[in-house]
Amino acid sequence: MSPTERVIAMGVVWVFWVMPFFINKAHGQGTAVKIDPRARFGIILTGCGFFFANFHRPVHLHTAWSSPVETWRAVAGGILGLAAIAISWMAVSRLGKQWRVDAGLNADHQLVQTGAYRLVRHPIYLSILLMLGMNLMFAGTLPGWPISILLALAGTEVRVRVEDALLQTRFGGEFTAWQKRVPAYLPFIR
Repeated sequence: MSPTERVIAMGVVWVFWVMPFFINKAHGQGTAVKIDPRARFGIILTGCGFFFANFHRPVHLHTAWSSPVETWRAVAGGILGLAAIAISWMAVSRLGKQWRVDAGLNADHQLVQTGAYRLVRHPIYLSILLMLGMNLMFAGTLPGWPISILLALAGTEVRVRVEDALLQTRFGGEFTAWQKRVPAYLPFIR
């Protein structure tokens, strides 16, 4: 894959991944009765992870963005990107007016346990991690890979813990039962 094809492929995947968030926002958002701003730290950590995935370059690899991408990396990146797109569309459509950037609860908040939420409690975070994987396949270099993964996982953990605490206070035993049954954001990993 040429450098130009890489940029186009990444751009197309990102556009399709972000579309459900904008479409959902256009349909209106419920009014939050409770927001926990501590989750913003998780957003910052995850953002730093994406920065390292895309822009960290050892001195001898200053031409990484202008170099072609190996076929196996392009295929793996494409698969990860397509999976991320599918999950983001499914998850955002299930949340509807409950979706927001900040961790919060609406007055009429529902505990969504259908669709992608049957497999993981936080499928949007799974889709974000898949997008990180796509970026790493298309543009990542060492030692940026492990740094970006650790930052993104740390940010995801912060957000998951904050959101789980909010859901626990709202839904009590119903949330606890779901939490015991369904992993947080990585399928099959408890």
